[in-house]
Amino acid sequence: MKRFIVFSLLLFVFVFSVSVVWAASGVGGTGATAVTLTNPLSVDTPQALIGKVINSILGVVGSLALLIFVYGGLIWMTSSGSPEKVKQGRDTLLWAAVGLVVIFSAYGLTRFIIGAVK
Repeated sequence: MKRFIVFSLLLFVFVFSVSVVWAASGVGGTGATAVTLTNPLSVDTPQALIGKVINSILGVVGSLALLIFVYGGLIWMTSSGSPEKVKQGRDTLLWAAVGLVVIFSAYGLTRFIIGAVK
C-alpha cells in the first residue's frame, strides 16, 4: 500500500512539474504568446451555476435511491420467510420510494425556480 501511495505521489509531482515547465517555456509557440482562459463551467450567471450544482446533486441522490431500492429488494428476497427481514426489506423499499418522491419534487421545484430567475 505504501508503494502505491509513493508511486501515485511521484507520478502526480512529475506530471504537474512537466506542465509547469511547458507553460513557462511556451511550448508550441514562439515563447511570448497571450494567455487566454476559457470558462470551464460554461455558465454565465451565478443562477445558472447554482442550478447546475443542484441538478448534479439531485442526480447523485437519485442514484443513491436506486441503490437503496436494490438493497431493500435484496433483503426481502434473502429473508427466507423471516417476518422481521421481510418487514425490514418492505420498509426499506417504502422509504426509498418516499425518497424518490422527495427527490423528484425537489428537482421539479428547482427547475421551476431556476427557470423563473433566468
